[in-house]
Amino acid sequence: MQEKTAKYKILIVDDEINILKVLSALLRKEGYETFTAESGDMAVSRLYEEEISVVITDLKMPGMDGIELLKNVMRFNSDIPVIILTAHGTINNAVEAIKVGAFDYLTKPFDRDELLQVVKKAVNTFEYRRSDVKIDFETDEPVHIIGHSQRMQEIYSLIEKIAPSDSTVLISGESGTGKELVARIIHLKSNRCKGPFIKVNCAAIPRELMESELFGYEKGAFTGAYSQKPGRFELANGGTILLDEVSELPFDMQAKLLRVLQEHQIWRVGGVRSVNVDVRVISATNKNLALEVERGNFRSDLYYRINVVPIEVPPLREHREDIRDFVYYFIKKFSKKNRKAVTGISDAALEYLMNYPWPGNVRELENLIERMVILSSNESIDITDIPDEIKLRQVTRQQVSSVSGGIDFKEIVKKATSDIEKELILKALKETGGNVTKASELLGISRKSLQLKMKELGLREED
Repeated sequence: MQEKTAKYKILIVDDEINILKVLSALLRKEGYETFTAESGDMAVSRLYEEEISVVITDLKMPGMDGIELLKNVMRFNSDIPVIILTAHGTINNAVEAIKVGAFDYLTKPFDRDELLQVVKKAVNTFEYRRSDVKIDFETDEPVHIIGHSQRMQEIYSLIEKIAPSDSTVLISGESGTGKELVARIIHLKSNRCKGPFIKVNCAAIPRELMESELFGYEKGAFTGAYSQKPGRFELANGGTILLDEVSELPFDMQAKLLRVLQEHQIWRVGGVRSVNVDVRVISATNKNLALEVERGNFRSDLYYRINVVPIEVPPLREHREDIRDFVYYFIKKFSKKNRKAVTGISDAALEYLMNYPWPGNVRELENLIERMVILSSNESIDITDIPDEIKLRQVTRQQVSSVSGGIDFKEIVKKATSDIEKELILKALKETGGNVTKASELLGISRKSLQLKMKELGLREED
């Protein structure tokens, strides 16, 4: 629980100190990071100091009340859900707050489980609003396929052929392989490039919100629908929509999506008339959709409709020859972004990266290069800059794969330990300029122990 919630910051606003203490303790226990404010003015200041995910505020406060704070939060960042706390006698005012734009309200004294449930939904809504639906008309960074391998060139050639058409495309591949990038390139090379590119993460949208998010709703369609709202298909009109994790669409929504693909019309929730839409649909999945059809989890007719042109993006381990291109591209990108002077990488470090299995694919490689560029104090990344957890996984993988060759288990553990110790010592010596005394202090062992270990590993002080 705490690992998932720790990244979310909750701002609690109330003029009663005890309420602040109780709520803060309760939410911290669930793993959230909490901040408190005793007035609306203090809360507004907090918004500029911290990246707040959710605001919980009392309705009645001296000075700036909850309604006014709600309006300030919406002006500051409309993605932040605001939960209103109110006494039984002022529920009508809380309902008015919902009409203004509040996410939900709770009555004092509040029920613990109800509070946690509302906060959880608010956090999910914040995450969804912030990152799972993106509307892009332009991109500041050049978007192109990286890599010279035959697999990547085949994908690029296929993109060139299909981009000008309006055919539906199904992009499949493991997580982190670059499916969204492929979809974006198709859009940018199409006749729709000046239109919107909208990404929808189907796995992140709550089931009960799926239809209204995709197709929109009319005023009065349900409680809280105080105005008409266009769906993602309407917003994508004239452009491209990417249905990421399409395998996660509920079965009833699959039928409705099929109808949209066939008729090029959508029906808003609560609407009585259809709305014409001109949208190219690209779907992406990390699952085997054909297998999902066999299992009865995905409609066969929808599968055939979205799979007109299939593109399979290979995992990085299947085109290792491209790792060098990715590494230098990311070094250049993150050196510029972070104003660093890193321009290259040693042969030993590059060889190490090319032999690593990359379970997280290109995304994992990108994140690692960014980390190493930021932390590096030299112009070139060396093998000692590679994090220890990456080395440990690689050494363990190599040693375990040798078990079938008849190597003794104790020898495997001894060799893995020796390799890790050697890398740590080399890193410590590098960071201390070869000073053995300072290196021993950095490693937390005595100078004598370090000298003995260096001798054991074949490392000389002169080296």
